[in-house]
Amino acid sequence: MPQFLTVPSSIFNLSYISIFDLAVKQFQGTLPSDLVTTLPNLEFFSVGVNQFTGSIPVSLSNGSNIRYIHLGYNQLSGKVPSFEKLNKLGVLVLSGNPLGKGESNDFSFISTLLNATNLESLALHDNNFGGELPDSFKNLSNTLTRLYVTSNQITGRIPTEIGNFVNMQDFRVNDNKFTVTIPVDIGKLQKLQFLDLSQNRFSIKIPKSIGNLSLLIYLHLSENNLSSGIPSSLGNCQNLLELNLSHNVLSGPIARKVLSISSLRTVDISHNQLNGSLPVEIGNLKNLGYLNVSENKFFGEIPSTLGRCVSLEFLAMKGNSFRGTIPSTFSSLRGLRILDLSHNNFDGLIPIYFEEFNFLSLNLSFNDFDGKLPQEGIFKNASVFSVVGNSKLCGGIPDLKLPKCIAEHSKKPRLSFKLKIVISIAAVLLGVISTILVFLVLCCLRRSKRVPVSSDSPFNSLWNVSYQTLLQATNGFSVANLLGVGSYGSVYKGTICQEGTSVAVKVLNLSKSGALKSFIAECEALRNIRHRNLVKVLTACSGVDLQGNDFKALVYEFMANGSLEDWLHTKDSSNGEEIKSLNLLQRLNIAIEIAYAVAYLHLHCETPIIHCDLKPSNVLLDDELVAHVGDFGLARFLSTDTQSFSIHQTSSSLVRGTIGYTAPGTFPFHQVFTVLHSS
Repeated sequence: MPQFLTVPSSIFNLSYISIFDLAVKQFQGTLPSDLVTTLPNLEFFSVGVNQFTGSIPVSLSNGSNIRYIHLGYNQLSGKVPSFEKLNKLGVLVLSGNPLGKGESNDFSFISTLLNATNLESLALHDNNFGGELPDSFKNLSNTLTRLYVTSNQITGRIPTEIGNFVNMQDFRVNDNKFTVTIPVDIGKLQKLQFLDLSQNRFSIKIPKSIGNLSLLIYLHLSENNLSSGIPSSLGNCQNLLELNLSHNVLSGPIARKVLSISSLRTVDISHNQLNGSLPVEIGNLKNLGYLNVSENKFFGEIPSTLGRCVSLEFLAMKGNSFRGTIPSTFSSLRGLRILDLSHNNFDGLIPIYFEEFNFLSLNLSFNDFDGKLPQEGIFKNASVFSVVGNSKLCGGIPDLKLPKCIAEHSKKPRLSFKLKIVISIAAVLLGVISTILVFLVLCCLRRSKRVPVSSDSPFNSLWNVSYQTLLQATNGFSVANLLGVGSYGSVYKGTICQEGTSVAVKVLNLSKSGALKSFIAECEALRNIRHRNLVKVLTACSGVDLQGNDFKALVYEFMANGSLEDWLHTKDSSNGEEIKSLNLLQRLNIAIEIAYAVAYLHLHCETPIIHCDLKPSNVLLDDELVAHVGDFGLARFLSTDTQSFSIHQTSSSLVRGTIGYTAPGTFPFHQVFTVLHSS
């Protein structure tokens, strides 16, 4: 138990004090009633997150110089005094106290704030305020940017004049008893970023005007009585990270435009009456980490495009009428931690690739799956998966007590005479066609002048490019096409004419020690990994140049926005070029994307890969500023058996990467990775 202290009374006699800050200091006791009388120069007063009791000092109403008051999260009770003379007040925090009595006059102090023309933040959440918001509320200063009244007992409606607060950025009134409709004028709050109206009694429908809030990143409307459909205008909120519409009575299909918000990371539309099939556009949500569509009336098959959402960690689809088999594309969702497909009409075999999902909690109960249940990986532990209510399953571990699988009978049903004739004719025709096709292929191969890719190349299924092709694509490896120079080679921009694709060509300088090992390491690392936040390798070229020298190059997908280094540490732009800069949201997104890439390399590859040289210059940004980790020339493989570096990698150097390097001023994405890994 923490030991609470009492504030010495002599402190309140220091009349010259202008800043009084005892927040989060484990103090207790009461605040003197003559507080401002003894501290006439007070401008900043903060005693938040302590154990002060009693009432708010009435003398605060005389503090004409006060700009900041924080009394939050104490045990203060009673009535809130007048603030009529606090003309300079900018921040008032009364949250987390048992203030108010749940009565209609609890908000009488609001009218005394009308003279505070600089008021920016008003926090009244987690109290006992009751009644309706008074008419004086609409006359508060339009400088207000943050209003929190969460977790009180407020009734009535949100005033339609809410549209007057044109500078509002954060508006949270959740967990109250607001009724009637969400005011249409809320769409006038063009600067709004956080909107939480959840856990109230709003009814009718979601106003289309919410689609005007283009800066919105957090929208929670859950646990109300909202009906009708999800307005397609929500698709205009292209900065949304979280969308929660759960526990309402929404009906109709999901507007496809809503699924075009590629920034979405959390979508919860569970416990409604939504119907129709899940649109294929769901695959556009490539940043999606949480998706819950449970307890609705969806039907049809799961779109295979959902497998593109490789960042998914939580996927719940229970309590619908989905049917068909689980898409094979789900094998790409290696980051899944929770997958709940229970209480649907799925059938077919349970995919064996789930055996490799080491951290997955899987619920497939009450469907129509059949056949043999896998027995390896997660299927060894009955506590992490459920298949009850699937009467056609067999096998599995003994704990499940499923019936044994019966081997197929060796006897096969007899074919009819007519069917035998049809099959015989089809076989003859197939043989003739196959012979013709083989002949044509051999003729084409003889005429082809292309040099075949080595059979042991890890890229033998990709583009077949020669030195001449890359020479032409980069305009003779001209300086004008040079993107950068690294430790073991140079990177050029090029265009593969045959494919019409912009690429980045990394040409290895084989005269440098370690360049060949770097090429081999990067080929080995990239040939078996695939993730949206890793640089995509298109092909490799190994041959000779025009002088007969060995030539090796890697061809990557071109990243239009260069490296993260360029954006974090912009060089002098006196030449008239636009200065590159990233806002906080973009930096956070990039940090999370890098962490996803590192998590994939460390946790979800068949053999864990250690990058060994992760820094801003090795993080590339595409045209949408999505981060891609590249340059695996120093990568190492970690044996899962020995937890040591693979013997297939050389160990000639104990020091790897950029020696003594720490990126200045970058976001600590290693901390983001730690959070993602632990969550």
